[in-house]
Amino acid sequence: MAKEPKTSNKDNPLLRALSRWENEGGRTDADREKRADLAKEEEALILQCLGAAVISRWNNLPTEVQRELFASAASVGEPLPTSDLKEQLARFLHSHKDL
Repeated sequence: MAKEPKTSNKDNPLLRALSRWENEGGRTDADREKRADLAKEEEALILQCLGAAVISRWNNLPTEVQRELFASAASVGEPLPTSDLKEQLARFLHSHKDL
């Protein structure tokens, strides 16, 4: 039986590609980044839709639920100091109270 010559993955672009495919589930770094970007966009859209739904029903919510949602929203906003964010949230809710 004749031995086949051994080729390393470094020397054979097809073997390198197949190896990457097997090791990465067929996804490249660019594919993963694109999927992560799409997931972020989807999450932003979902949060936007949920937020709009809450705002559209805000006046019908019990006061206790409004307070809990307000406190929760104020604690989520990392970039702004809590007092600034609370002020912005209060202004927004006041200006949209008749939706």
